[in-house]
Amino acid sequence: MTHVFLVAAEDSGDAIGADVIDALRAMNPDIQISGIGGERMKTRGAHTDVDMSGLAVLGLIEGLKAYGRVKQAVEDVAAIIAKADPDSVVLIDSWGFMWRVARALKLRGVRAKRIKLIGPQVWATRPGRARVLAQWVDHLLCIHPFEQPFYVKWGLPTTVIGNPALHRLPMGDGAGFRQRHDIPADAPIIGLLPGSRASEMRRVAPTLFDAVGQAHRATSGSHVVCMVAPSVAAEVERQAKAQPYPVTLVRDEAEKADAYAAMTVAVACSGTVTTELAAQGAAVVTGYRLGWITWALLRGFLFKSKYSALVNVAANREVIPEFIQTRFRADLIAQSTITRLENPAVLRGQLQGQRNAITVMKGTGKPAAEISAETILRLS
Repeated sequence: MTHVFLVAAEDSGDAIGADVIDALRAMNPDIQISGIGGERMKTRGAHTDVDMSGLAVLGLIEGLKAYGRVKQAVEDVAAIIAKADPDSVVLIDSWGFMWRVARALKLRGVRAKRIKLIGPQVWATRPGRARVLAQWVDHLLCIHPFEQPFYVKWGLPTTVIGNPALHRLPMGDGAGFRQRHDIPADAPIIGLLPGSRASEMRRVAPTLFDAVGQAHRATSGSHVVCMVAPSVAAEVERQAKAQPYPVTLVRDEAEKADAYAAMTVAVACSGTVTTELAAQGAAVVTGYRLGWITWALLRGFLFKSKYSALVNVAANREVIPEFIQTRFRADLIAQSTITRLENPAVLRGQLQGQRNAITVMKGTGKPAAEISAETILRLS
């Protein structure tokens, strides 16, 4: 019996892992699945007692502060995998944590194939990471064809799977969502996606809540709908209650696609969610703020891409407005949102640009989870 062990350290990785588990079981009903992840993976029977909280860090200073925590978690995870003795280990996203787990497994002599699911953005920053990854993993499942040349020269086999976010959600029923939540069919819905990391709750969420509040006040009859990530649910709910405007909180993952499809304009923390929103037909406005030391290093030495949103990377232009670091201001984000709510031509133009980019990103159209599962089974 084939035994696959999956590891995810943050919310987006947990969602990807759950999809892959479903695809693996569909292809091989007798497969044995083990794993370490979040709530979605746990509902599929992949769970252990390892505490993965606090590992989803982004930035130099945050990483240094969390180093001891990460180091211990790496050893804990490696020990559990070694004891489980699987045929393959799938390490999902979370570059800094996962390559260390891969190294620990290799140094321990664990026989399992080490498969990295989604690589670091070597095309945008620090191409040297390709060499590091090639040293410790056996195969990479990457999103874009243009990533492959970075790894070929280091001898790391790759398989292009496309973007997992594009097939994760069925097309949502926006009208049904409005009906369930008593929102009129013609009322503008301002979506709010404030992040899924603790650091984003501090640096990003307050500004996004402020921006959405300004847009809500300026737009007659608008409603605010906030999708709550399970990993930061308590903090999102606390910030939502503190706002002077009403916020409809969506906690049920089953409603996610419907909520996204109902949104007129979605104000979102930069990340995977921007692609999910665009695929559902919501016009996206995104932003982010890093620690200043991390930002200085990225802009001065490391970051090579012009854009942070993958939709913009695919389009090679700023289809989705980006407000990063020095431009991450509530008034700027609010004005961009208001423009899209008040100017139908601007809204239509962005939606068409998003659709064109999503078509490019879909590639063959086969779900990323299926391609991943096929490759994992072949290598296991």
